[in-house]
Amino acid sequence: MHTSSRGLVDPFIVMDVMEAARAAEAAGQHIIHMEVGQPSTPAPAGARAALSRAMEAGPLGYTVALGLPELRAGIAALYARWYGVALDPRRVIVTSGSSGAFLLAFSALFDAGDRVALGEPGYPSYRQILRAMSVEPVGFATRAENRYQPRPEEVPGDVQGLIVASPGNPSGTMLGREDLAALAEFCAARGIAFISDEIYHGLHYDRRAVTALEVTDEVYVVNSFSKYFSMTGWRVGWMVVPEDHIRIVERLAQNMFICPPHASQIAALAALDCVEDLEANRAVYAENRRLMLAALPDMGFGRIAPPDGAFYIYADVSDLTDDSRAFAAEILEKAGVAVTPGLDFDPRRGGSTLRFSYARSTEDIREGLARLHAFMSARG
Repeated sequence: MHTSSRGLVDPFIVMDVMEAARAAEAAGQHIIHMEVGQPSTPAPAGARAALSRAMEAGPLGYTVALGLPELRAGIAALYARWYGVALDPRRVIVTSGSSGAFLLAFSALFDAGDRVALGEPGYPSYRQILRAMSVEPVGFATRAENRYQPRPEEVPGDVQGLIVASPGNPSGTMLGREDLAALAEFCAARGIAFISDEIYHGLHYDRRAVTALEVTDEVYVVNSFSKYFSMTGWRVGWMVVPEDHIRIVERLAQNMFICPPHASQIAALAALDCVEDLEANRAVYAENRRLMLAALPDMGFGRIAPPDGAFYIYADVSDLTDDSRAFAAEILEKAGVAVTPGLDFDPRRGGSTLRFSYARSTEDIREGLARLHAFMSARG
């Protein structure tokens, strides 16, 4: 049977690493997981309890395409609480995870053959979703001295869109207000659609993250309940769009998804109020970050841009290898620690970088660091 060229996307290498780690565990090896960007904590207790009550009360059918009105209002209130931004709940689009938001955003903003700029290193699925939609991803190299965040002068010409992420994946670094404003102004002046990926907001350490909505309304902002709210498998996210795009996105959402999962929306609404649980999780990540930043340089992983948020450290290991995939496989086999090769995030320079996730328990992070130290000492 004929297949479409749109299906010829690259694999998500971290998923291959996860499968190799699973196989090692099935063979009896104990693995410390530093490869996956997934909280080890469950959804907040209040969220789970709310869903349990709703399931007892009656069937959970379709909701309206853009999500439960009360959830959209709750998300709008979150912007007031976190950033002091007054947001019309009508602009909030609840989606089937952030992936659903990207599908809707790219469908609403781009035609086949359009070009969309994205900084490298960056989240690999941007490229693959764009390619699957016959849109051309145009990667450009960001610089370590800019903490792997883009500058307007680096954005390629002749593009119809720009995607930024703050905190970034894999770097964990953030764009400040002035940096975001400069990028927004650059895009507005050239008629470039501006998309801000903010799915790690809430997971910040020394300073809070800035939303693009603080500097412009002409932006698609994507967020998710997966990371800060610890609800990866629930597949519920959201997007904020300009007022004149609401109906465009609504028509797409009706046809592509019907609606986001009703059960997940109920849990997400309750999760918005579970501040104590969520902040306790963030405190664990903050301690894990402290341990990682203290230990990694002493074992040879010192060329890093210290992360402002999320739960990743991106290390330049060009003095150790030019084949990060083989190096990650060696670490998994000999140290029992799963890490992600940088090829996922930077097709051109990723052969000499690794991403370490510190989303697991502090006990796991301590053990993983001890194993890495022993491995690097033995390796010389």
